[in-house]
Amino acid sequence: MHQVGSKFARDAGRSRARPTALLKTTRAMISDPKLPFAPDSTRVGEIQSTEASLPVARGSVSTSRPASAARLWLHRVGVLLFVFLCATLGVMLMILPWRPEWSDNPLLLSYPALRAIMASGFARGLATGLGVLNVWIGFWEAIQYREEE
Repeated sequence: MHQVGSKFARDAGRSRARPTALLKTTRAMISDPKLPFAPDSTRVGEIQSTEASLPVARGSVSTSRPASAARLWLHRVGVLLFVFLCATLGVMLMILPWRPEWSDNPLLLSYPALRAIMASGFARGLATGLGVLNVWIGFWEAIQYREEE
């Protein structure tokens, strides 16, 4: 039993010495993943940014540009299609509820209660409001489009 107690005492002695050993071997932790690990002798405040220390070549390409012209054109076409789709659906939702086809729909003939709801001014106004919102979103995307330079 004395041996078990001495083993416990030895483990307790090691755990007291461990924090100072860990402090010597751990590296400074940083929150920016772009920065390199600090060597053992430096502190977190002494770490320099790698971007400031790298030489910049003349005529070098900025990293914020798209990878290729094909990606740029795909992005342009995607924005154009999105704006066209939003504008088309929006105009359809603004006009269609006020046409006779909205309430005289063959799909609604077997459901008279649903037909009465769809013919109400509230349902028509709701659809028109969604159409206005859809047109607004489409034109907002067109206005806010910026190419990365």
